[in-house]
This record gives sequence, C-alpha cells and structure tokens, in this order.
Amino acid sequence: MNRETTPAIEVSDLRFRYPGSSVESLRGVDLRIERGDFVAVVGGNGSGKTTLCKSFNGLIPHFWNGDISGTVRCNGRSTAHRTVGAIARDVGYVFQDFGNQIVRPTPRDDISFGPLNFGCEDWRERTEAVLDDLDIAHIADAQTWQLSGGQQHLTALAGVLALAPDIIVVDEPAAEVDPLRAAVVYDHLARLNERGITIIVIEHHAELVAKYAKTVVLMSEGQVSWCLPVAEALSRTADLEAADIPAPQVVAAARALVPDVARGIRSAPLTIEECAEAVRDALGPDVSATDLTGPALDRPADPAVDGSARETAAADPVPELMTTGPASGAGRTVAEVRGVTVGYQTISGARSTVIDDLDLRLHAGERVALVGSNGAGKSTLLSTLSGMKLPRDGSVVIDGQETSRLSPSELAGTVCYLVQRPDQMFLQDSISADIGMFPRSRGLPDAAEITAEVLDRVGLSQVGDRDGRLLSGGQQRRATLAIGLAMRPTLLLLDEPTSSLDLRSRDDVIDMLDALAEHILCSVVATHDMHLVAEWSDRVIVLDHGRIIADTDPTGLFADQDLLDRARLVPPQVTQLGQQLGLDPIPLSLPDLITRTTHAEEVVR
Repeated sequence: MNRETTPAIEVSDLRFRYPGSSVESLRGVDLRIERGDFVAVVGGNGSGKTTLCKSFNGLIPHFWNGDISGTVRCNGRSTAHRTVGAIARDVGYVFQDFGNQIVRPTPRDDISFGPLNFGCEDWRERTEAVLDDLDIAHIADAQTWQLSGGQQHLTALAGVLALAPDIIVVDEPAAEVDPLRAAVVYDHLARLNERGITIIVIEHHAELVAKYAKTVVLMSEGQVSWCLPVAEALSRTADLEAADIPAPQVVAAARALVPDVARGIRSAPLTIEECAEAVRDALGPDVSATDLTGPALDRPADPAVDGSARETAAADPVPELMTTGPASGAGRTVAEVRGVTVGYQTISGARSTVIDDLDLRLHAGERVALVGSNGAGKSTLLSTLSGMKLPRDGSVVIDGQETSRLSPSELAGTVCYLVQRPDQMFLQDSISADIGMFPRSRGLPDAAEITAEVLDRVGLSQVGDRDGRLLSGGQQRRATLAIGLAMRPTLLLLDEPTSSLDLRSRDDVIDMLDALAEHILCSVVATHDMHLVAEWSDRVIVLDHGRIIADTDPTGLFADQDLLDRARLVPPQVTQLGQQLGLDPIPLSLPDLITRTTHAEEVVR
C-alpha cells in the first residue's frame, strides 16, 4: 500500500441507524477525503454531519451501537477491526459535547494524558507548546470543573493537538469560544494543515469555511450531496441556503452590489478587503468614504447625551452602575444585582473570584446580550441571577424577591435559566416529557396542549418521543429552548443558545424570543454570536474578569475597537465591511448595508 496515494478517509455505502430510531442517520454515504486536505463538513441540524465524522475514528460503531453496514477506512485500514484507542493514533477527535472527553483534574494534566499514555518522551514539551499556541497557559493548573465552557473546549482541543495525529476532526471548532480565540483555533489548525495533517471540521459559520477550508462536503438527510473545492462550493448558493448554510456576508453583499459578481463574470470575494475593493470598483473610483455616508440613517447622538454609556480598558476597570445606560428609559426593574461577589473554593482551600463587586439593573422590555471573553464570568452571572448560585457578598433581587430567601424551584416560575450544556436540561426519557414537566408540576390543565404547541414551534414534533440526550447538538439546543418556552418566566436567561445551530435554527431562536415578548418581560443571552448581538439585542453588557467594563448598545460596541480587543470580540463581517467603506454609523445587518450603499451610489450619480 502506497501511503502517499492512500486517502486519509474512505467511506463506501455507509448506512447507520441509532437504536430506537425509525430513520437512518446515514443513508448510503460514499466519500473520499485526500491526505493533507482541509475539509469543512456542512449541513443543517440533523443532516448526519456528526454521525458521519464519528465513524472516522470508530466511535461508530464501537462506542455508539446501531444498525450499520458499509465500510470506513482510515489511512487505508478498516475501522471495523480496530479499537477506538488504536485508531486514536491516526485520528484525533474533539467532540461536540467536549466536556465529556476531559478526564483529568487540570488542563495541564488532561493535555498530558494522551501523550503520556502513548509513551511520548516529549510529552512535557508537547503540553507546553499547545498551552501557548491556544493562549490558555494561564488556566493550565486550574480545576477543569471551574472552567467556562469555552475554556473546556480549548482544553479538549489542546489534548488532541498534543498527540499530533495524521487526521484531526473537530466538531464545531468555534462553538462557545470567543471570536478572537476561534480565529486562533483555526489559525492553528491551518498551520497543522500546512505540515500535511488532514483537518476535518464540522462548521456552520460560512465565513470560517471560506477563509480556511480547501474542500466542502455538504450533508443532507444522511447523504453526501456533493464534495467540492471551496470556491465552487460557495457558488452553490441554492444548495447551501436549502441546507440553512448562508453565504458569507461578504459574498452576499458583493452579489447584491457588484453586477459582475451577480452575473458570474467576476468571482465572489471571500474576504472583507476583497469585497470592499469590488464594491468601490462597482460604485466608481470617485466615490469617497463621505459619499457613502448618505442620509439613509441618521448619525446617532453623542453617547453622553443618548445614554449609550460605555467604559473601556484605559481606566480602572471598576465602573459604577450605569444607570444612564441604554435601558434607563425602559420599564420597571425586573432584576437587580447589588454589590455581588461570587467565587469558588478550590481543592487547595483558596478562594477564586469570578464575579467581583458587580452592580446591574435589568428592566422590562430589554433584550440584553451578555458578552466577553471565555472566563469573563458570563455563565456565573446567569447562574447567580437564577438563584442556582448564591453570592459570597451582595444580593440579587428578582421581581422584588431576594434569591437567597427562595429555593431555585420557588424561583422557577419567575426566572428560567437554560444552561450552556443542553444535555444537562434533559431529565426525562423523552423531550416531550421534559417540556411538559413544568406545566404538569404546576397543575396546568392545558399542559399537553402547551407541550404540543411548543414542540411544533421549535420544529421537533417528529422527534418528541426521543430522549433528548440522543438528539443532534442543534436539536438539543432547540429542545432546551422549548423547555424555556413552556415555562414562560418573567426573566429568561440563555447561555449560548445559538451555539451549534444552523442559520434557520438561529433565526428561529430570534423569532421565538420575539414571540415571547408578551410573556417574558426581559431576556438575557450570554453569547459569542456577534450576529445575534447585532440583530437581536438592544443593550449589551460587556464583562471582563467578573466586572462590567461597558454598558452600551450593538452600535456602540462594534464602533469601539479598544473595547472589542479587550473583550476578544470580532464584529460581524457586514459591520467590518461597512467600516472599510466608511459608513457611519456602522451597519448591523446586510439589508442596512445594501440599502445605504445603494443609496450612496444613487446620490453620486
């Protein structure tokens, strides 16, 4: 066997059905992935992406049993006759549920675990190298159970990278990781690919696919629709949109604003710089930044006047509670955090501080995005607001009641917290039972009708009788949202609700939050999804090391580069493109950009 010509992965007529399912998750899959390729596997939630990739390292069928036929070969050898441990020398895999593959008490121990067990003499050097490469050396000796979801994700990835296998599979590399670290992860994968390592990612973010992938595999209903070079793949807009994978915003903008791109005469740009150049070419060489400003949108008032107050990194990062922030004219106070400090006691007995002397008021009618880098304290703040975690100092008042005087179950009718790990929300043997648990426990006579209505709204009626822990990652997200919908609380807290979701599901989240406005007075979303921040929120709270460093709105956030750098955030492509073109205020959506730029073109002519 010639190793150089042998494909990294070869799949022939693969079929797989999970136990208890009436539908095959994989239906006659044929696929060949060449050695040294960088492949993005895309498709809608439930299309079979994760199931297919789990067959590459033998997790299917050796760990997840089911009805299976066909063959899978890794480096020319069948996975059917090798153990998962043996295949791990060839294929490193970072799970979508990455927390389940962390087995040691600290990141340093966990990263070392694989190289040590495989007898690598340079295990220390490997460990330190990936800690530095992924910028997580500062948490190397923390307890893994104290890490944020994003930090756990980076730890799991580091453990795989330390083994330096021939093939690396990462299920949603950017999930729950702050945008700057997502770029770091992808840059590292790209460097490994340059050394000849085959990289396979499951990804919903088209802009990351455009920037890093060489080949794209589209999955649909358990089958491979096509496997194409990235430029050709991204030109298949109808196929991608049918699978809820939108074109990158720069591609969509160019198709709308550049006639040669729309007609197929000129290739669609894949970077912000290329798109800005193409738009300027289409508008004419005499169009300046001021020409593009146009009267389509008024310039916002001075932040000191309109209340879009924010603080950045220059001063002492202990801001006062910003009572003149974007919500100062909103409705009644739904929640108030007064001088709250929250921390953990480590195994050594020392105390760590996660939330530090924080003040915050949330008002009726607000849509609040809670943003910041991994480990900034977002999940801890949500947990404290829900009453699941009590502060070391200070107090939390929800709808007039102090959380320290009520149990979480007593607060459940007022505040609902949908946690970062969706599988932790499933307590029953079916998602129908999980969704109906709260209405039934409150003795609501229409509990069955509520359950059926919510299942239909989130598009899960057909899998209502399945255990939530056996659903795809995207379906699990939808199911947890359904649990929250059925509770109809005053305050809804959501931790990374759009992580691992395709475009349609993400838009469904926004639509569902809009539809709940009459039932839920205030929603708070902790997120790294800057599209969600731009398109849904009207107030943005930026956390850093457990303190509020800014209380602003999406426009104020994305216009402040110092603030973005400190919080490790990256604006949506449409916002960056607007900045390149000189639009002021910056656009938050593609229709906004197109309307204002088209108007500017008409003004110039």
